[in-house]
Amino acid sequence: MERIPILKMGPFLLVTIQVDLYDRLALNLENDLISMVSKTGARGVLIDISAVSIVDSFMGRILGNIASMSRIMDAETVVVGMQPAVAITLVELGLTLQGVYTALDVEKGMELLQDKIGILEDPEEDEEAPDDCND
Repeated sequence: MERIPILKMGPFLLVTIQVDLYDRLALNLENDLISMVSKTGARGVLIDISAVSIVDSFMGRILGNIASMSRIMDAETVVVGMQPAVAITLVELGLTLQGVYTALDVEKGMELLQDKIGILEDPEEDEEAPDDCND
């Protein structure tokens, strides 16, 4: 049975969809991803759909389901790499993808996830420099 790999990167899960999803593969991804969120305690899910050229209402519903289920399990979901034709199709189908955040690419998606769960890239950046006042 074909599966889409799910990688763990720190507190996040990363999924890169390299093929157009058919129904069974999409359902497997949904189940596998939610199981991985539970098993790993992931705080965020990043789904890269840059290679996906066709989306239908079922696929849109799957993305929305993943976001809803992940949120219930204390993880945020970001979809990245959406092609213009996919965005147009989702809007034309009336799918709002409630609870799904979007970003242009993986880098921006990771930044968004970090912001959403309150992770700072460099904790020392936010510390104030000591005053050199010698009064």
